[in-house]
Amino acid sequence: MSADTVRPDHRVIFEWIEPGARVLDLGCGHGNLLALLAREKKALVQGIELDEKAIYECVDKGLSVYQGDIETGLEEYPDHCFDYVILNQSLQEVRRASFVLVEALRVGNRVIVGFPNFAHWSARVSLCFGGRAPMTPSLPYRWYDTPNVRFLSIADFRAFCGEMEFTVEKAAFLNGQEKIDFWPNLRALGAVFLLAGKNTKGGRTER
Repeated sequence: MSADTVRPDHRVIFEWIEPGARVLDLGCGHGNLLALLAREKKALVQGIELDEKAIYECVDKGLSVYQGDIETGLEEYPDHCFDYVILNQSLQEVRRASFVLVEALRVGNRVIVGFPNFAHWSARVSLCFGGRAPMTPSLPYRWYDTPNVRFLSIADFRAFCGEMEFTVEKAAFLNGQEKIDFWPNLRALGAVFLLAGKNTKGGRTER
């Protein structure tokens, strides 16, 4: 695996998932992450994706991907049938975020969530001094063509996990290729969290 060709958030997720794991990717896009996990980690992978063109690309990569809406696509999966459920760059596009995460933690032992940080300093400057909806490398859309329906920050998501009693087992904060260790809510363009349910043993080990 070349560090130059793998997205930083994909690299974090790849490092967290152990070989041979059962993985479900919700909103898997073109399947690059699933293909990497299947090839390098021998993971048993599956995806759910709504975009038909993206599904064809996944099939061309030899992946098992089903067309469906991730807000309703988990109903037929039994409890804990996956080791990991991935919601990378998908959570901000769903309307029932709490429901999707609860369902993801029902079918998976762990859930990996990645999202753009709306509180990055550049977004704050754009909104405060420019008076316009911000655009950043992790939020590249204009207000009228964005697929995002939620604009959350790292601080928002941490508070949400506390309210929902989710256990945060790991977290990584990214600014391009760089990992951010302090003031991530101000300095990180994006974040990746590893979550477990509230009944899972073990403490909070954010980094």
